Amino acid sequence: MYGSWVLLVLIFISSLPVIVVYIWFCIAKYRFSLVWFLFALLAGAATFFPALILQELFSISSFTQGRLALFFEFFVRVALTEELSRLFILFIFFWISGLISKENLVEPGEGLDQQFSFSLVQKGAATGLIAGLGFSILESARFAASSMEFGIILLRFFTAALHGACGSRV
Repeated sequence: MYGSWVLLVLIFISSLPVIVVYIWFCIAKYRFSLVWFLFALLAGAATFFPALILQELFSISSFTQGRLALFFEFFVRVALTEELSRLFILFIFFWISGLISKENLVEPGEGLDQQFSFSLVQKGAATGLIAGLGFSILESARFAASSMEFGIILLRFFTAALHGACGSRV
């Protein structure tokens, strides 16, 4: 398999955790509409582009050798830029969607469906989880397109959960 077929297979494999999370939300009866889920996934995918730009800006560093260069590469250039872009885009997403306003806050114990109501923090964490997985899909496609090794594709599948966890924390 070459070219676009590899990319399509990789995107499908990277999307499996998203499908699992959606099924889990449906089974647990979380009040998450499909539209909200897809917009959160799209917001997460949108965080890929500011992170990519920031990573390119930080690629020229004065740290060229040793452990300091390794620290800078992984914790500043990669992790910090990804999480800052996710925080920025998700803040815009929440602001536009009106989730931050007090009118949309549903406290546990209110409403007809008391057992499955979301608080603002729970809905934000679930949205961050979905957004992290959306970011992971595009990042996996980027890595696979640059290396085309099956081991990288398999590793990216397992690291998608890490992006989801970091997204829920953001």
